[in-house]
Amino acid sequence: MTSEHQTMEAPNEAELCFPTINNSCRRSPRPELESTVIYIVLSAITAMTVVLNLLVIISISHFRQLHTSTNLLLLSLAVTDFLVGSIQMPFQIFYFGGCWLLGDLSCVVCFVSGYLVIGVSCGNMILLSADRYIAVCDPLLYHSKVTIRRVQACVCICWISVIVHVSWIMRDFVKQPGVFNTCVGECVFVLVHPEEGIADIVISLVSPFTIITVLYLKVFTVAVSQARALRSQITSLGLQPSGAKKMELKAAKTLGVLLIVFIICCSPYYAFTLSAETPHLDPLSGVVEVWLICFNSCINPIIYAFSYPWFRKSIKHIVTLQIFKPNSRNSRIL
Repeated sequence: MTSEHQTMEAPNEAELCFPTINNSCRRSPRPELESTVIYIVLSAITAMTVVLNLLVIISISHFRQLHTSTNLLLLSLAVTDFLVGSIQMPFQIFYFGGCWLLGDLSCVVCFVSGYLVIGVSCGNMILLSADRYIAVCDPLLYHSKVTIRRVQACVCICWISVIVHVSWIMRDFVKQPGVFNTCVGECVFVLVHPEEGIADIVISLVSPFTIITVLYLKVFTVAVSQARALRSQITSLGLQPSGAKKMELKAAKTLGVLLIVFIICCSPYYAFTLSAETPHLDPLSGVVEVWLICFNSCINPIIYAFSYPWFRKSIKHIVTLQIFKPNSRNSRIL
């Protein structure tokens, strides 16, 4: 009776990640049709994310007219989104079946890159919020306060700060890859020190979201009042609206959409993390929440395409290979 019961509980070799290893993890079985559809959809999203963000990177880097302070911030955001599509999404697709076959070192790369791109994305969103805050609330001093050099310095500080933070949080994980795995074929990261987990949540979640919300509420309030004043002036005096003012308000609106979409995509994952009973994390935990964060990197360039005429013109130049013509860097895009 006992031996029969043990035989019934023993997993089939097909259910194991490594059938020849006793301590192998189990797979997450799914119907073949369902798995095929999921893999096709996720692969398509990954390809779109890589291609669209690469177009943003090429556009802003190539055309001189697009070398502005705001676009430099968008370039930094596009680089992080490109890394999500080229590194994070393939890892998530590969691990979707529940088996990590790439080894412990690749597991470290997966988690470190994931923490890095999310942290830098939050930093970029803060910088974009501050940029729009100054542009809308203090427009006369915007060009003297927000220069290319200062923005470059802020972007570098953002990347360096996130790298230092991630290196500290994951120092034990990097030194001993696979130390938190309970079976062979698993990729797990554990926040061992509770106080560091709390600090990480404050630094990477509470503080960025608070700063972004406060700054953009102020931007939204001022932008609405300026739009009303502009319409009133046009109606009463029959004047033509200021092109520069319209561009600033449109940019604020576009970046507002970016920020709202970012918060919507990230909030479920952080809510899932906060509600978890343990700090035990692996790429399969909250798989929908993780993919929602990744999907945000695909949505951003789509927002640019609908909101920025310069992006649509740039795509046309790139696709038709006009960027290889002499002096194409000086083409009129705006």
